[in-house]
Amino acid sequence: MALSYSVQGFILLLIASLLVVSEANTIVVGGSEGWRFGFNYTHWALQNSPFYINDTLVFKYVPPSDTSFAPSVYLLPDLWSYITCDFRRAKLLANATQGSGEGFEIVLKQWRPYYFASSGHNGFHCSAGLMKFFAVPLPRAK
Repeated sequence: MALSYSVQGFILLLIASLLVVSEANTIVVGGSEGWRFGFNYTHWALQNSPFYINDTLVFKYVPPSDTSFAPSVYLLPDLWSYITCDFRRAKLLANATQGSGEGFEIVLKQWRPYYFASSGHNGFHCSAGLMKFFAVPLPRAK
């Protein structure tokens, strides 16, 4: 049974719309909340995904003061480190002052999981379960 020309055209249009090339996005982690203690970043990541290869994540946060513990941004090496908030093999991406102003940027360059967390207040920011999230950027159509 052959497909009608209108059905074939619809299928072609549907495929073409799925293959639209889009430019990389710049995404502020946490949106207007920024990167701060008390906000659920796992939930935020689920609400704002998917992320794509070459998207830029921007971490904006207030530098430390006498009354607050400033966050940091670490890239954890694997899922287990992420789950347990083990920073022993983590890579520091941004210290407590690098998120002020325009924030700290990281480009998602590869198709792989990126596990982000803050070790602020001796790891409590992460272990409280809020200041961590992961992203697996998808390839863009070319």
